Amino acid sequence: MRRARIAIAATLLVLALAAVAYAQLPSGIARPDNEQNLSTQELGAQLYAGNCASCHGIAGRGVAVPGATRGAGNIKGQGPSLVGVGAQAAHLYLTTGFMPLSNPHEQPWRSRVLFNRRELASLIQYVASLGKGPPIPHPRPETGDVSEGMHLFTSHCAGCHQVAAEGGYVTDARVPLIKEDTPTQIAEAVRVGPYLMPKFSKKYISDRQLNSIIAYLQATKQPRDIGGWGIGHIGPVPEGMVTWFIAAVALIALCVLIGERLRGTV
Repeated sequence: MRRARIAIAATLLVLALAAVAYAQLPSGIARPDNEQNLSTQELGAQLYAGNCASCHGIAGRGVAVPGATRGAGNIKGQGPSLVGVGAQAAHLYLTTGFMPLSNPHEQPWRSRVLFNRRELASLIQYVASLGKGPPIPHPRPETGDVSEGMHLFTSHCAGCHQVAAEGGYVTDARVPLIKEDTPTQIAEAVRVGPYLMPKFSKKYISDRQLNSIIAYLQATKQPRDIGGWGIGHIGPVPEGMVTWFIAAVALIALCVLIGERLRGTV
């Protein structure tokens, strides 16, 4: 009996330790042991080799054939070339947590950034050194016009992101909430076009117009619900839910009440 109790206790202890280990997911980041002794360029190169090369190839040349190589985390590599993307794209994908992906076929999605500031700066600098490309932009939304920004955002972006910039869904993709993005990240996304989003050159959206769009997006962070209940600010979906689940129930209850009163008068 005593042995059985000991065996049960040991089993429970192993299961508990396994649950803790499972809950503490690994960061998935490969770091050099002598990180503090490396220069910015050396650190960036080693971080790239350990976390990016399996998908984006040696020296950022890309991996075209699925599963041709396996890298960090035994990931089957397949990714585009990074030659010439510049610091702009690297900053966007790394500071939002879009990269690195656990699966090259996943949609990049905002998540916790696993690199510290020095690692981010080093990795961005290394990617920028792979080929001449656009630098990190420095937008000035304080010079923009909110009204013009709303018009531009409605014309170019609201079809996916909603007028209130609350995100949404399109075919085979999720549309992110962009209110968490910094002005720099918004400017980068417009120029880079992450995932299925089209990219807009300065010919279609000038830097001045981009400043207005960012100014409008900053204004949407604290919306003024003058008309009443905002209901999430994502348009007809919550409004339809209110109609069916609140208004319809109230209407049925009213009909039942009227029916009971009419029955009492007969």
